[in-house]
Amino acid sequence: MSSNPSFGHPGFTWDDLQYFLAVARTGQLSVAARQLRTSHATVSRRIDRLEFTLKVKLFERNPRGYVLTGIGQRFIDAAERMEAEADRLQAEIASGNAPHQGVVRLSAPEGIANFFLAHQIGDFTAQHPNLSLELVTIQQIMSLSRKEADIAISLDPPKGGPYEIEKITDYRLNIYGSRSYLADKHELTKRDDLLRHPFIGYIQDMIFAPGLDYLGDVHPGIKPRFQSSSISAQLTATLQGQGLCIFPHFIARRWPELQIVLPREVQLTRHYYLVRHRDMSRVPRVRAVADYMTTVVQDNREIFLGG
Repeated sequence: MSSNPSFGHPGFTWDDLQYFLAVARTGQLSVAARQLRTSHATVSRRIDRLEFTLKVKLFERNPRGYVLTGIGQRFIDAAERMEAEADRLQAEIASGNAPHQGVVRLSAPEGIANFFLAHQIGDFTAQHPNLSLELVTIQQIMSLSRKEADIAISLDPPKGGPYEIEKITDYRLNIYGSRSYLADKHELTKRDDLLRHPFIGYIQDMIFAPGLDYLGDVHPGIKPRFQSSSISAQLTATLQGQGLCIFPHFIARRWPELQIVLPREVQLTRHYYLVRHRDMSRVPRVRAVADYMTTVVQDNREIFLGG
């Protein structure tokens, strides 16, 4: 096969590129088929046809899925530019009022995903009925560089690379305990008092973002008694009176049973960033999701910053 794919081949169509991009971004025929609302066999057939038409091998097939070859990795940039241009032309033809279509995958930490974004998505989907939004909370395995996600909300943005990065809000955290747990305990007046209480926190060697590693910022002597990679599990354990835990204000505010401990002595601040690959930032459907996320977070800054 040639190492130089030709867009000018008479059998080449933009429709084939949509299949290529779906497989390139997911690595799985079945997942790409669900996104394109077609069958596994159809996706396989279209990829084979594209490779035959261009006379290049775009993917290596293996039991784990489809992996881009070196040629395929270079080809994806050109395909995404064509995708962005196709979306732009579609919008222009409809005088700027064309509905956004397709799938956008958003990766976000579990806390903001479950306790904020999931409550806001209804408004967005009502405004964009032809756009499918996928919200992924397993951020530690998502990669913008490999196109596993189109947009990411991150606590710690990439240090370099072809990304557009925007800080969308600060957020505050405090130590909390359930009122029932604290009812029969001695009053806490200083940080050293925390060492007398069991703590709930993240599993140390599974913390995927440095921004979540905050027990040491509270007191270097704290050793959590119960650890979970899920903030939902930490919340359940705290509400059941198993100990103290650190939560963002926007989560804790939903449970009146939670009471702040040492509010003046201990208050942490972290940040959320919106991150997009530069190539994807030009795609209208991706831009629509990013604009909505930025707006809805900033419109609710008071719940992130606390009182």
